[in-house]
Amino acid sequence: MHNPAILVVDGTYVFIQKSNNFKFQRRSYSQHKNRPLVKPMVIVSTTGYIVSVLGPYFADHKNNDASILKHNFQTNMENIKDWLQQDDVLIVDRGFRDSISFLESLGIQAQMPAFLPKGQKQHTADEANSSRLVTKIRWIVESVNGRLKQWKYLQNVVPNTQIPYIQEYVCLIAALCNTYRDPLNTGNPESDQSLAAKMKYLASQTNKLQERVESEELHRRIKAWTPMNATDTLDFPLLSEEELLNLTVGVYQLKLAKSYTAEHKNDDGDYNIMVNNDIPDVLRVRIQSRHISSKQYFLWIEHSLGAITGWYCQCRAGARVVGVCAHVASVLWYLGHERHTHSARSTQDWSQYLEDASVIPEVMDSSESDQSGTEE
Repeated sequence: MHNPAILVVDGTYVFIQKSNNFKFQRRSYSQHKNRPLVKPMVIVSTTGYIVSVLGPYFADHKNNDASILKHNFQTNMENIKDWLQQDDVLIVDRGFRDSISFLESLGIQAQMPAFLPKGQKQHTADEANSSRLVTKIRWIVESVNGRLKQWKYLQNVVPNTQIPYIQEYVCLIAALCNTYRDPLNTGNPESDQSLAAKMKYLASQTNKLQERVESEELHRRIKAWTPMNATDTLDFPLLSEEELLNLTVGVYQLKLAKSYTAEHKNDDGDYNIMVNNDIPDVLRVRIQSRHISSKQYFLWIEHSLGAITGWYCQCRAGARVVGVCAHVASVLWYLGHERHTHSARSTQDWSQYLEDASVIPEVMDSSESDQSGTEE
């Protein structure tokens, strides 16, 4: 019995010129990127080593990620069936959903983030937890694609006369990255195994604070929550950077936390925290979505005896307990770390250099102007 290989798969793209051949023009035009391109398929290990580059493929609807991956196996491209065996694991994104059953029929385990069912506003804790286990590994292929795009040849539009050689060029660049660049993920076997065991344990847990919010209807008792003022004291635990990483199980949420904090500070430099005198161990915060101006989320954080004991946010992934969403991370980072260390770097706001068509100054009526200037 062999140890199963864990590989991460994703498609990347190389921009090409607009062709005078109308059929080729249609098939190489990406509705997603709104420009002509070709799509290589990249398979990498969890360390960032590029195992294979397949393709390139057309960019039309017939060549989505799922169709490309199935074509790789059905044509046994680069003898993929010889080095991908039964019980091996492929980490994919949601674009590969139509290939999951095909991979399972080959005995290959496919792991993909969960889909949000129609009509459902939030993933369940189980769905959010399992998705986090996948994204914790899948980031590596995005970093590999970013590393490939650091080469100027792949950054620019490739002349159509070089389309026959794109596969060779991308493979050459991949080989150079494998040989001369450091692994994107080195890790430490002992700490990695410890983190994996922790995440697998957390993935089996439910969100106790979510259950409390719903059972006690804390999301409905709006009037019970009042803004914390300057005279209020908040016995919130002090958190080191290591403790924050232990809660988030990743650095991405902490990177976003600083920008969320900058947006939600008031004029006095304080976060708008809501407290409830009847529930001293729980605080509530309203967070503005970074994507949609009209959407806001409420989140709750439970703390006791100098420790964070629970969290729940109304965003799509906010019910998970395998780490926290970026909204919760921003509050943890501000209350537990930044307000004590003042380590925040200001985020540059370039708004002052742009005009806003929604802001129109009031025009004073001419009759009012004449009256105001009349001497009595």
